[in-house]
Amino acid sequence: MTLVHDRHNPRIGEILVASNVITETQLEQALKFQQKDGGLLGDVLIRKNFITEADIIKALCTQMDIPFIEDLKALDIEPTLVSAIPLNYAKSREIIPMKISNGELIVAVSDPFHPTVVRDLELQTGMRVRLVVSTPQKIQEAINRVYERNTSKMVDSIGGDFEDTFDLEGPIDLLEGTEDDAPVIKFVNSLLFRAIKEKASDIHIEPFEKEFAVRFRVDGVLIDVIRQPKRAHASISSRIKVMGMLDIAEKRLPQDGRIKVKIAGNDIDIRLSTVPTSFGERIVMRILEQTGNVLELGQLGFSQESAHAVEKLIFKKYGIILVTGPTGSGKSTTLSACLVKLNSPTRNIMTVEDPIEYQIPGINQVQVNSKIDLSFARALRAFLRQNPDIIMVGEIRDKETAEIAINASLTGHLVLSTLHTNDAAGATTRLSDMGVEPFLVASSLLGVIAQRLIRRVCFKCRVRHEPSDFQLGELALKRLPPDATFYRAEGCPHCSQTGYSGRTVIHELLVIDDTLRSLIVRNSDAGIVKKAAIAAGMTTLREDGVKKVLQGITTIDELMRATHAEE
Repeated sequence: MTLVHDRHNPRIGEILVASNVITETQLEQALKFQQKDGGLLGDVLIRKNFITEADIIKALCTQMDIPFIEDLKALDIEPTLVSAIPLNYAKSREIIPMKISNGELIVAVSDPFHPTVVRDLELQTGMRVRLVVSTPQKIQEAINRVYERNTSKMVDSIGGDFEDTFDLEGPIDLLEGTEDDAPVIKFVNSLLFRAIKEKASDIHIEPFEKEFAVRFRVDGVLIDVIRQPKRAHASISSRIKVMGMLDIAEKRLPQDGRIKVKIAGNDIDIRLSTVPTSFGERIVMRILEQTGNVLELGQLGFSQESAHAVEKLIFKKYGIILVTGPTGSGKSTTLSACLVKLNSPTRNIMTVEDPIEYQIPGINQVQVNSKIDLSFARALRAFLRQNPDIIMVGEIRDKETAEIAINASLTGHLVLSTLHTNDAAGATTRLSDMGVEPFLVASSLLGVIAQRLIRRVCFKCRVRHEPSDFQLGELALKRLPPDATFYRAEGCPHCSQTGYSGRTVIHELLVIDDTLRSLIVRNSDAGIVKKAAIAAGMTTLREDGVKKVLQGITTIDELMRATHAEE
């Protein structure tokens, strides 16, 4: 409830009279009008043009001895201070830091009585905070001008024509930039640094007719970062292409490249893709942090029971295990966790990947390379002459790769791979659709893990709530546990006002038994296979997600967003 809405206060009339904002006669007229037509006294006073919303705020500030700033000028605000406060948080809370005085950060707000705003700001800035009050309109105007000015200074100084004068030997350290760096270098470096700091997985740079937009994908969801005039886009695009060793003169064809940067000692690998559009080159950068740390299945979000079942499968001597899901669902991470579990000096483990996302000591990893015709299939054939115990194929994309993988699994090798299917049962029909004989699939397949990534609700700002009948219906629960607690996403500086922080896995594990094997041999529909698996005790993606909702890990809304296509 902002101060503007303190027109709900039944004493608002007395406060305004005492502050000499209205006369007693005006108050009496407004009270008569209120008795006749109803409504809030504050609204009545505004409708009769006795006061403005700013008058209410000013009067309340006077009563409570809180400084009120009527004319909030952007020029009075120190631009360096706003960098500590995320733009979306400043806009949603209607706050803007102004200056530092006597060791305190002075912050203009529209509602000084918000229960968490002071605490949030002190945690975010590490300083004591003192509040002053202004109107929501003035604060929003100041936010737009100051944040825009900070970015525009950098963009305005980027020249029109780009010159390739940059030394790109070795990884670029984003923290070693100097004041002498060209504006385009500073802009791109700051963009990369911010994306890594905010744990973005992708950066999208999109040109339009009069502007270009930058968006980050954070926890699987795209968010707007900045929009700037079109004039700087060509220089920024060229700088990024030079960093990725691409042809800056070629603007008509798609190009792919890689950029290596370093920040705080960590190597960051960036996959670069450019596509020509009607308004210029669209750029997407996928950020891969080369930490070498691979999480265990339990840390990824697998329950203790599921992790045990997966481990039981991966320690089989031969057969094929598939992980399925759409792009960006964590399939490679799950496979890497399995490989770490299997990694031992007594086993020869070989992988072929595109790209190698996790470097695992003790495992022989090969990167596919289309330029020299090093494909998944060709690498697999070579692996079979290297006496491997375990083979991991990054993705089965075609019949040739599928047949080699399955034949390898039937000749004494354990094979791990991924497929793009909506659920676990769909993997059986997908292989048949590729041209693999159903009896080969039935003979070789040990199990299929289907998974999705869903966002975790931010534990610092989540709010308990009672779900609606519609939401409960979506969960399809036969019985609601007595201790079930539901949360909704709220938003705070910790989660950049999204209400979510980090992601976890929801999954279903299809273990092939004799019943399923006979269905696969008969080339049964995926729906029939799925029903048989559920009858045998398989927990579906949606059911696993419901468990995480009931545990307070995520929200009903997020579960519906992530699994709507599966129901």
